[in-house]
Amino acid sequence: MLLAHPAVLRELLARYESLSAASQELALAPDLKRRLEDVTYTLCVTTGTRQLEHALAAARARLAATAG
Repeated sequence: MLLAHPAVLRELLARYESLSAASQELALAPDLKRRLEDVTYTLCVTTGTRQLEHALAAARARLAATAG
């Protein structure tokens, strides 16, 4: 399986966390909802998972493994 570069994973996680936080503070505008769906999909594809929780865990684990 191909692995995403750590910089890509960091950027995707940051974008997801930012959009997720914004969606909880604001009414979920269609544009914000679409961007959140896009980054969620991209996280799943880049980590080879099908569920957001698994994608987040896989991305974080990969980053932790490359940090040390």
